[in-house]
Amino acid sequence: MDSRTRATRVLTRRDVRDLLDMNACITAVDEAFRAHADGATLPPGVLGTHVTDGGFHVKTAGLRDARGRAYFAMKINANFPGNPARRGLPTIQGVISLHDATDGALLALMDSMEITTLRTAAATAVAARHLARTDAHALTVIGCGVQGRSQLLALSRVLSVERVFAYDKEPDAAARYASEVAHALACEVQPVADYREAVRASDVVVTCTPSRQPLLFAADVPDGCFVAAVGADSEDKQELAPDLLARSVVVADVLEQCARIGDLHHALAAGALRREDVHAELADVVSGRRPGRRSATEITVFDSTGTALEDVAAAALVYERALDTGAGIDMRLGE
Repeated sequence: MDSRTRATRVLTRRDVRDLLDMNACITAVDEAFRAHADGATLPPGVLGTHVTDGGFHVKTAGLRDARGRAYFAMKINANFPGNPARRGLPTIQGVISLHDATDGALLALMDSMEITTLRTAAATAVAARHLARTDAHALTVIGCGVQGRSQLLALSRVLSVERVFAYDKEPDAAARYASEVAHALACEVQPVADYREAVRASDVVVTCTPSRQPLLFAADVPDGCFVAAVGADSEDKQELAPDLLARSVVVADVLEQCARIGDLHHALAAGALRREDVHAELADVVSGRRPGRRSATEITVFDSTGTALEDVAAAALVYERALDTGAGIDMRLGE
């Protein structure tokens, strides 16, 4: 890396938003999982701490990009689901620390909110390319917050989205979502009061909630459906019942992490599934080492706990674009 990187580039959320678009994020995340399959990454890790009304997690990973540059990223996120209603604050707040993985230099500090939002949805899009039916067009989104919007935006990049059912425990949130998203994507978006009925009419389902009990059971999901479970990012959260995972072809973003904190964690604890029953990690599917969808009738589940492989890929892209455009400010924290 050249001498420009000796200072630390500090990037705000607005900077990150201006530098990172969904299409580029999908490409970066796809490449990160391919690199992971090829052994060109530092293993992802996660550490979590619970506090009253929320929690903190630290996620780490490293990768070498196509041009041979080695990066390591550490993301510290606070997750307080009650913040918007109680305090007028975002649910997710945090920072990503990006380093040169060859000498440890601190290259950048950047707000994590935009990256977390986009990279999570980008991973779903990458999974959908391999696990959803090619003719999928009807979607149900359960959870109409920021992530629900990002998920639909990402899926619209890889699927022919024609009809969307939107459910939220707050009906007004679903109505706002339907109005905003329909205008942005020029497709039919219908707020619904019964998400199970909507799921039965869907080809793709995304759950992005802070639920601590199952929202979907095996009987709720039709044959041929692709389900992306995004909300379970700690061991006390759960969106999918064990019997649904037992009925499905399960792909984990990172198997060890999903076994600790994802919906897979609950299926393993219930004895509904064994680790060896998991079809693959996403890296295996993206690289072609394991097949994706194998029939039009199987149910496929992507257990997405959110891996720092996605964070380091997106953060490296943001950093490189910041160097090219002059975005952000340079600081020398070691002086």
